Amino acid sequence: MPTDRVGKLERLPLREVWKNEAADFTRWLQENIDALNEVLDVTLANAEREQAAGTFSVDLVAEDESGNPVIIENQLERSDHDHLGKIITYLTALDAAAAVWIVADPRPEHVKAVSWLNESTAARFYLVKAEVVRIDDSPPAPLFTVIVGPSPEGRQVGETKKDLAERHLRRRRFWEQHLSRAKQRTQLHAGISPSMDHWVKAGAGRSGLGYSYLIRKTDAQVELYIDRGEGCESENKATFDALIAHREQIEVAFGESLEWQRLDGRRACRICKLIELGGLVDEDRWPGIQDAMIDAMVRLEKALKPHVERLRA
Repeated sequence: MPTDRVGKLERLPLREVWKNEAADFTRWLQENIDALNEVLDVTLANAEREQAAGTFSVDLVAEDESGNPVIIENQLERSDHDHLGKIITYLTALDAAAAVWIVADPRPEHVKAVSWLNESTAARFYLVKAEVVRIDDSPPAPLFTVIVGPSPEGRQVGETKKDLAERHLRRRRFWEQHLSRAKQRTQLHAGISPSMDHWVKAGAGRSGLGYSYLIRKTDAQVELYIDRGEGCESENKATFDALIAHREQIEVAFGESLEWQRLDGRRACRICKLIELGGLVDEDRWPGIQDAMIDAMVRLEKALKPHVERLRA
């Protein structure tokens, strides 16, 4: 095609085409809902204007393929917090399946907010950028672009985040109970606060050495963890070697065998005891698991303490 037949694309101000958002753009969109359907992964129909949502009024309420209500909120300017709040209010008031927010200029923080809503709620949210274009002297034409929409990947991310949040809350609940029980037997972790990590740690009286409780999905562990930080691998290994030289004596004092993990090729080392009575998912067995962990920790500290105290500071 000759280059002199290629037209020039021009973007026009939205208000030049639709001077009034409610009277002009919303009415036009109601009559031309297919222009929006072309960019969505859902087909909307039967759009109605100014539907009541409590004391508020929704720009448009349409239906998806299953007859579920879908709200459409129009904003021919830069996205703002007020409209985001309205969308959530309308969606819950009408028990809608989805919400479409059409804006002239989506702010980055609202892009993130809509992404989060898609990951964290059962409803579907679309943030759509509206533009008007024309080629040379052609009539102006709408151009809709989906900036954020629902996706299987986003939903999976949301489920993963939800699982992590629930796991973190469960861990905190476990440590609250565990540390309270532990204080009745030993003051070693008395000054430690519950956390959402899978471990809690108290100092062993020497730099880089700590006594840790660990809780995992299906088991638990107590250990002396040796790690003096970056660049101290050789010092950590030397400390481990000094302790393992007294392995027999330490295990006799502990009352059973321990796992001695030098972890060659890694910076840290550990001396630990695995407890296989259950883990984080076995909430009905937490008291027994916690008692076993506390008993093992009391015996571990007692067995190791004289040898730890003889180490170089």
